[in-house]
Amino acid sequence: MKPRWTFDDIPDLSGKTIIVTGSNSGLGFEAVKYLSAKGAQTILACRNIKNGESAKEQIQEEHPNAQIDVMNLDLADLESIHSFVKKFNEKYSKLDVLLNNAGIVCPYKKTKDGFEMQIGTNHLGHFALTGLLSHRLKNSKGSRVVNVSSIGHKSGKMNFDNFMFENGGYSIFKSYANTKLANLLFTYELQRRFEKFNVDCIAVAAHPGVAKSNLSKYIIKKPLYKIGMAIANSMMSQSTLMGALSEIRASVDPLVKGGDYFGPGGFQEWRGYPVKVKSNKESHNLKNAEKLWKVSEKLTKINYDFGEERNEN
Repeated sequence: MKPRWTFDDIPDLSGKTIIVTGSNSGLGFEAVKYLSAKGAQTILACRNIKNGESAKEQIQEEHPNAQIDVMNLDLADLESIHSFVKKFNEKYSKLDVLLNNAGIVCPYKKTKDGFEMQIGTNHLGHFALTGLLSHRLKNSKGSRVVNVSSIGHKSGKMNFDNFMFENGGYSIFKSYANTKLANLLFTYELQRRFEKFNVDCIAVAAHPGVAKSNLSKYIIKKPLYKIGMAIANSMMSQSTLMGALSEIRASVDPLVKGGDYFGPGGFQEWRGYPVKVKSNKESHNLKNAEKLWKVSEKLTKINYDFGEERNEN
């Protein structure tokens, strides 16, 4: 695959329908900007419609012909997810790419449905959304699901006896790392199920490297440490624009295969143009992937239905 993949390599996307979650700012905003600029009908899915419309206006000032539909979606609320899917299905007959970009980092609190907020938004919300959209994906030739993880997944650990920190031990970064590991376990298990049921869709993952973010403000409490972190961040991190390139490549590069994982090609995957990278051993744990799937179905009350299993004989 091309080692220096840039925005110029994004193919013509005319006729494609793409959903990008959490896209009124940050990585998602950049993804919507460049995907819509290449002709895609892009759904800017976000919690705040006013902010979404503002983001749409900014993009269309630069790209007047960009086709962007702002739709309300709160991944921390299963009712909102169901409502979004219902409205999407009424308006669109196909879905070429579901880019599960949204992600949060926050102190301990719960979603409307009683889930710990980070796992509830970063994983369970996207699990539910993908499941509810599975029929649109299944019926759209060559479709893709792209889940955005993080190099932070390497610190994650699946503890199903304390999945949402019901028994204590919560820390912001520990929870965040667990959700990013869950994103990868979900991606690889989804790809196995696509293959098992002969679904013409692939599951892919990406991470932005060390892109500029507000993560440190929740992790670092002492003012002096915050200053040090800000300096280190400015030296090591790359722009949000460059950080978004990995998920954009995963979404549209025609050479991408199911189960691929993209991240920056520079030192420690912190910065650089997107290339295929490897996730850690825990992200390929089959037992945990299957367990996570079952737990996710139980919690969200959403069961994926891909139809008849493929016969290998």
